Amino acid sequence: MLNIENLTLKYGQSQILNGVGLRAKAGEVTAVMGTNGVGKTSLLKAIAGRHPYASGTMVLDGKPISHLNAFDAAKAGIAYVPQGREVFPMMTVVENLQTGFACLDKADHLVPDHIYDLFPVLHEMSDRRGGDLSGGQQQQLAIARALITRPKVLLLDEPTEGIQPNIIQQIGNVIRILCEQGDMAIVLVEQFFDFAFDLGDDFTVMKRGEVAFNRRSDALDRETLYAQVAV
Repeated sequence: MLNIENLTLKYGQSQILNGVGLRAKAGEVTAVMGTNGVGKTSLLKAIAGRHPYASGTMVLDGKPISHLNAFDAAKAGIAYVPQGREVFPMMTVVENLQTGFACLDKADHLVPDHIYDLFPVLHEMSDRRGGDLSGGQQQQLAIARALITRPKVLLLDEPTEGIQPNIIQQIGNVIRILCEQGDMAIVLVEQFFDFAFDLGDDFTVMKRGEVAFNRRSDALDRETLYAQVAV
């Protein structure tokens, strides 16, 4: 389990996160919701070691992982799929997947078959350049690349943004499969309300860099959550 307490983050003199707490359990989706500019992406970047945070604690499976850089975060078991995907456009699908090897022991430098089981299109297009894929295919590639690292925590930032409906459905099915396996916590930042509501086990709503609302799915109805995230 990932446990975050009192996390603060600044960009220069601007306070972006103020005492944020979050828990993400293996086998579950923790959905982080809220309007644009409330700090959701900044929270994921802090967890992933993409941006240093000012104070607070992060503990993964009982071990402190404070103030990590991106490489150390990946070694600790945190995988990040950023908004915008960050696929290498001139590298093939296979080469993009292989960039996930960087934080693994040499013996683990292989693309497991289950990656292609989850995303069959990547097997079909293994020799295509990343830049030649559609937006939905690039999103699948970005998620697959993150899974190559064998994460304990998977961070997904707006995975449905700009994606066609059939690919959104496929990504949702993959998330459900990963949860059923029970060994990975998924933190989902998502503006598409129905997608997040259908998948979430725990919901955190942020406003102005703080947690304004938190509730488990079994104690939450659609109308209550929608009222929290509506502008």
